[in-house]
Amino acid sequence: MFLEKLFRGALLSLALLAVRAQAQPAPATRAPVAASGATATLAARIDAFIAQPRFASARWGIDVINLADGKTLYDHDANKLFVPASNAKLYTTALALHLLGPEARFSTTLYATDRPDGHGLLRGDLILRGGGDPALGTDTGAADGLDWADALAARLAAAGVVRVKGDLIADDTMFRGPPFGTGWGAEDLFADYAPAVDALTTGEGTINVTVRRQGARCCTIDVQPDNAGVRVDNLSVNATPDDPSSLLLYRPLGHDTLYVSGSLPQDVRARSYTLAAPDPARMAGQQLIDALARTGIGFSGRLRVLRWPQTDAALDDPHTVRIATLQSPPLAQLVRHMLKYSDNLYAQTLLLQAGLMWQHSGQGSCGWVLHWTEQWGLCAMRTLLGQIGINREAVHFSEGSGLSRQDMVSPHATTTLLAWIAQQPWVTTLSDALPHAGKNGTLTWRLKNLPDGDSVQAKTGTLAHMYTLSGYLDAGDGKRLAFALMLNNYQRPIEPNGDWAPPFPTHDLDSIVRLIAARADAPASTGTAGRTSTSASCRWTNSPAACCTPRTSSSMTALCSSVRRTGTGAR
Repeated sequence: MFLEKLFRGALLSLALLAVRAQAQPAPATRAPVAASGATATLAARIDAFIAQPRFASARWGIDVINLADGKTLYDHDANKLFVPASNAKLYTTALALHLLGPEARFSTTLYATDRPDGHGLLRGDLILRGGGDPALGTDTGAADGLDWADALAARLAAAGVVRVKGDLIADDTMFRGPPFGTGWGAEDLFADYAPAVDALTTGEGTINVTVRRQGARCCTIDVQPDNAGVRVDNLSVNATPDDPSSLLLYRPLGHDTLYVSGSLPQDVRARSYTLAAPDPARMAGQQLIDALARTGIGFSGRLRVLRWPQTDAALDDPHTVRIATLQSPPLAQLVRHMLKYSDNLYAQTLLLQAGLMWQHSGQGSCGWVLHWTEQWGLCAMRTLLGQIGINREAVHFSEGSGLSRQDMVSPHATTTLLAWIAQQPWVTTLSDALPHAGKNGTLTWRLKNLPDGDSVQAKTGTLAHMYTLSGYLDAGDGKRLAFALMLNNYQRPIEPNGDWAPPFPTHDLDSIVRLIAARADAPASTGTAGRTSTSASCRWTNSPAACCTPRTSSSMTALCSSVRRTGTGAR
């Protein structure tokens, strides 16, 4: 999640029902382990790195374990609580795969409340029932992909329907509760990373807006899809030398009008933006109406949207006929997209899907008074974590994506979760779905050139001032490690011109992963038990170059080359 992309919307104030967790059995604690020379050196190097003055006001939480024996290789404030950002998606993924299974699919169904007469006239209504498929209308892997509405219209024509006299009802009632996660900020809800989480959505609930010069004048506004239900108030003007770049896009929350003001820079022909759609369920309904026209089916009714807490009694009417059902890709494929690209819509939807299953399973409500599907999902999460052995004091979630700053986890809880995942039959599904360092997803350009045979699969996380990275390191020597790195409350250095200054927080996280990967190359110390204090000869705080010697391992090359360029390890 890249919060630098924020567009400031209107402030939103909602009173959300607080969720109270029930006590769970305390997790088994890991016994202290006498450190080998390599482990002691690893501790010294990480201790020195996080002791840099630029981290003085920040908080580091780190836990590294060997999955073969569960021994801790390094920890720092591992039992303290941190905002996990998108590392929360690890927990949501584990819950969804555990409860629903990798092959689970979600349905979008078209119903008719009556049968057509002999002339193909349908006097009743059509119902487009959303089943919580976040991939509807995308190329993520569903059979009908972007042509989902045409596929449903074709099935309706095959059923003998030539004309629909009734209405089209876009049924978005399956999920109970607001269409966003608890704790999502008002400023997030305009951005593409926080679209409405509807049971009926299409195109991942987003729109594309292109602002383009018309000759020398500014500007024309194009919104796609053009049936998204967005009205544009074009207030753009030509740029002036005193105000060369002032373009502003703004849509008040709960409204469908997009205001475009200001101007493009004079040397820029066009810019494109991806924003949250104002009403994904209505957009889906309109797309189906347009598909009916393309198929030659007349439609003289109107589009109506049903939302929770409304219900649709027609679904229980014996005269209602199912016309067609579209299936989502399997859960394994949805998880792959969600983890690779840190998709908040998919994550929150999967928490709600788990909540629906838990609600109907009869396995209990955690002693809470539950009104929303999200709360049922959090109850299922709390139950699963208790079974794993993660104490309720070690985690708190208010939603499933990590976009909320109310979410809190400890690094120890996260490595405990990763160790449990490694024992599950679907571990390969999750490991393959994680971003792979230097290869794909949000780690495509990170952690390249690890030592031969080493590989990292990990979930990234970013909120303003919060940076995390947790996952697995498969070492060339056959060891598999689990790690959780969390940097909170970090004020990034800024250049005099206002730009972010290096080193970047992602580089800091990656540097620690490289230190972990280099542990086998570290010189052994003798006669030391447990973690050692930082060696005076290797201090990133006052003499970082001492940590980069001719014997430095290949995995630390990028880190040390940065040190040599700057001459210091801190800013």
